Amino acid sequence: MSEKDTAKEISRREFMRDAAAAGGGLAGLSLFSGAAKAQAEAQPPAPAQGGAKVLRVGMLSSWHVHALGYADQLRQMPNVKITAVYDETAGRAASLTATLMGGQVWAARLGVPLETNLDAFLKREDVDAVVVCAPTNKHADVMVAAANAGKHIFTEKVMALTVKDCDRISEAVKKAGVKFCISFPARCSSQHLYAKKVVEERLIGKTTLMRVRVAHNGASAGWLPGHFYDPVACGGGAMMDLGAHPMYLARWIMGKPARITSMFNYVTGHKVEDNAICAIEFASKATAVVETSFVSTNSPDIMELHGTEGALFIGGPEGKVLIRSAKAGGKGDKWVTPPELPPGLPSPIRQWVSGITEGGAIHFGLEEGRQLTELMENAYIAHRTGKVVEFA
Repeated sequence: MSEKDTAKEISRREFMRDAAAAGGGLAGLSLFSGAAKAQAEAQPPAPAQGGAKVLRVGMLSSWHVHALGYADQLRQMPNVKITAVYDETAGRAASLTATLMGGQVWAARLGVPLETNLDAFLKREDVDAVVVCAPTNKHADVMVAAANAGKHIFTEKVMALTVKDCDRISEAVKKAGVKFCISFPARCSSQHLYAKKVVEERLIGKTTLMRVRVAHNGASAGWLPGHFYDPVACGGGAMMDLGAHPMYLARWIMGKPARITSMFNYVTGHKVEDNAICAIEFASKATAVVETSFVSTNSPDIMELHGTEGALFIGGPEGKVLIRSAKAGGKGDKWVTPPELPPGLPSPIRQWVSGITEGGAIHFGLEEGRQLTELMENAYIAHRTGKVVEFA
């Protein structure tokens, strides 16, 4: 194996390892997936209680690379049983570059039946809930159908490609009274919960700027699956997929957006962007720069918050949390590590299971999913038109 192929294989392995560790969260990301992995390991499954009802889950497609990670995490839970697989392309070949597998192979590996007809899959009496990893442009149709069939829904981000489709999903979910969760794993980390606290408690004064970057080399190193470059199925490229994480963090921490502009480019010549930034102005007059890439090697994940009385840095090469502000301890004359971070949250899929089986809190649902799609839809309008887009 050449040096280039070795580097490519290492990147691919890291991507898939971290996807599984984070329950399908932020694959390949040192700051984000590392935190999610630590939290998952710190929360071993509790022993099944005698007579406890088992949640029966159907895996709705293996299209997205995180599907295997979600299934692995569910199989670790004693009160969950995977009972069926649906795949829109049953014979999708296993890929050496993405370690994906088609429905036939996956169902056999899980030891469950494969359904190739969505209606038949959703009519199964042994499926109480579904994990949606279908092509992004199919999300609205499959989730409306799942809700109408009375199935609880966990979905890979983004919720849908348009706000209109998000509203269709929301209407169906609310009417059916089923539980809904979208996978926002970066919102579970202690570091980002601390960033939220810093802004809310004005520990750096009034926040004026946020910068957040999440990137990997999946396109330039050639290890992302080919269908990730399909503009119809994906609805976009690096920003729509990997960029979802910094986007939802910006919306959660900074609040309601006022306007957005985008600069996307195409380094590897695919039909979707592989290197992208968005600049967002919020109702508070603060701004954010959201960065993502499929063509960045050894690019550390980072979040910066700058305010009128200090600044916060999270991540970088050493993955540290550093703050400099008189309101955060000391005189504000040097960078310090916070003495304590908030406890992390359970992974999104654990929240979903707990919400169904125990009435536990689900911290990101229909509203949060819609907010992300609103950002993405307008980001791509800004890219196509070359204009600044104002939010309604």
